[in-house]
Order: sequence, then structure tokens, then C-alpha cells
Amino acid sequence: MDALDRMDLRILRLLQQDGRMNNAEIAKRVNTSPATCHRRTQRLFEEGYVRGVRAEIAPEKVERGSLVMVGVVLDRSTPESFGAFETAVRKVPAVLDCHLVAGDFDYFLKIRVRDMADFNRLHSETLIALPGVRQTRTFFVMKEVIDNAPLAL
Repeated sequence: MDALDRMDLRILRLLQQDGRMNNAEIAKRVNTSPATCHRRTQRLFEEGYVRGVRAEIAPEKVERGSLVMVGVVLDRSTPESFGAFETAVRKVPAVLDCHLVAGDFDYFLKIRVRDMADFNRLHSETLIALPGVRQTRTFFVMKEVIDNAPLAL
């Protein structure tokens, strides 16, 4: 963050709020010229501060209204077993996030499905068949209080 000044941080905040905001509007809001704003925004992308811009889809509108968190325990804690699991889980479209964690589980998965029956099918046909999976623990989300919040900058 040392390479970022106040204007860069303001641009990042605006992009987080609305990734479709055009350069002219961003320039106006950060009180700079469109050319300067464009150069700064391009630099933020090129240097990896912004990884991408995408639409946030309403899950319930596309029949993915159930959010499920799954804790996964592998049968071995080796680099090979972690690698095999990570390669395989990347191919499961319902998995939105996969995090290697410390504690009672090896991984936490964030999964979107249509309903409990859809998850049951995914669990029995796919999740427990992933390489090295010894145990899973499922948490159905009752209410999404905060989801995908912007980073505090």
C-alpha cells in the first residue's frame, strides 16, 4: 500500500462500489483530469491492485439461492494430498471459494446450490469423492448478513 496515494485509494474505493463506473465519472469524483485518472486506473490494473471487474449475479435469480459452507478434512497432511485436492476442487463449478485453513479442518468451501436436495446430490456424487477427503462437515447458511463486502481501504 506504500505505492498508493490518496487518489489511488479513492479510485479503488469507487471501482469496488461500481465496477461499471466510467473513467470520466471516476475522474470527476476524485477531482482530476480524465487522462490522469485513466493512467492511474491502468496502473492499478497492471500492477495487480485490481484483479478484475465482474458482475455480481443475484444467486436466487439463477436458482442458486442456498449458500452452504463445508469444512473438509483430508486423510493426509502432505503437499501431494493438498495439491491433488486443490486441483480437483477447482473443477467443481458449485464451489465459489476454497480456503486452506488452520484448525479442525483443512479446507473451508463456500458453495452455492439450488436447495438441500441439490447439495445432497453434489455431496454424495462429488465432494466426498474428491481426492483425499476423509470427512466433511456441512453448514447451511440461514441468513447472509455480510457477503462479498468491499475491502476497507
